Amino acid sequence: MSPPRVLRCGRFELALDRPLLMGVVNVTPDSFSDGGRYLSAQAAIDHAQQLLAEGADILDIGAESTRPGATPLPVGEELSRLLPVMRELRDMGVPVSVDTRRSAVMAAVLSEGADMINDVSGFSDPASVAAVLGSRAALCIMHMQGEPSTMQLAPVYRNVVSEVTRFLYLRAQDLVSQGVPRAQIVLDPGIGFGKTQDQNIELIRAVKTIEAAQWPVLIGLSRKSLVGHLTGRQVNERVAGSLGGAIAAALNGAKILRVHDVAQTRDALTVALALVNQ
Repeated sequence: MSPPRVLRCGRFELALDRPLLMGVVNVTPDSFSDGGRYLSAQAAIDHAQQLLAEGADILDIGAESTRPGATPLPVGEELSRLLPVMRELRDMGVPVSVDTRRSAVMAAVLSEGADMINDVSGFSDPASVAAVLGSRAALCIMHMQGEPSTMQLAPVYRNVVSEVTRFLYLRAQDLVSQGVPRAQIVLDPGIGFGKTQDQNIELIRAVKTIEAAQWPVLIGLSRKSLVGHLTGRQVNERVAGSLGGAIAAALNGAKILRVHDVAQTRDALTVALALVNQ
């Protein structure tokens, strides 16, 4: 069975005939790439509008940092950061995704009109599954080994591609068995979430293998340590490396790219895909 050609994403249906760009909006003081820069609601809203002007297909708002070593955020604080931003962005003409791993937050943002839930814990919590059942929201299932505070201490796999693919497939099958339409599911192998750099590389090379599990694949490697590992660049110097990673992920079959630099990524993909006749 081939992956769906359309992603049902809340109020929207998104064609998957080209890589979609998910623009990152971090309403956090401590995210690795831009911590604190968009912590105020107005700064986050302004940044999201800029990403839209640059061509973002989806906006992904996150209020809790899940970088390696990050500490958990209270639910009330997460919602106080998210809701003012979400309420301003939900009528901007593109789907609004919320990056959260808490069922209470999922329920609250869905009631406010969120079009997608992006869960780094892969909907492993039954309460999270209960919170999203019956909605039209797209559900991004991500793989993470361990917790953000400990995930990079000593990640171990016998075969990272098969283990990550199996986890994603089983979580997707569980959601489908409970009534979630296949066209609402996206898989994310979780680059940088409990993986060594070599394991990250294996997963990006194996996107087509993961997608063979019947669902579109999202890749998020923008500005991450993998780019720094390959280039020797610091976070604020990783735009060019991130563009190379986005192109590689798209050529390997990724249907959604989660990125910080939307305009640059769109231009790079437009040229690269035209020249390879995709």
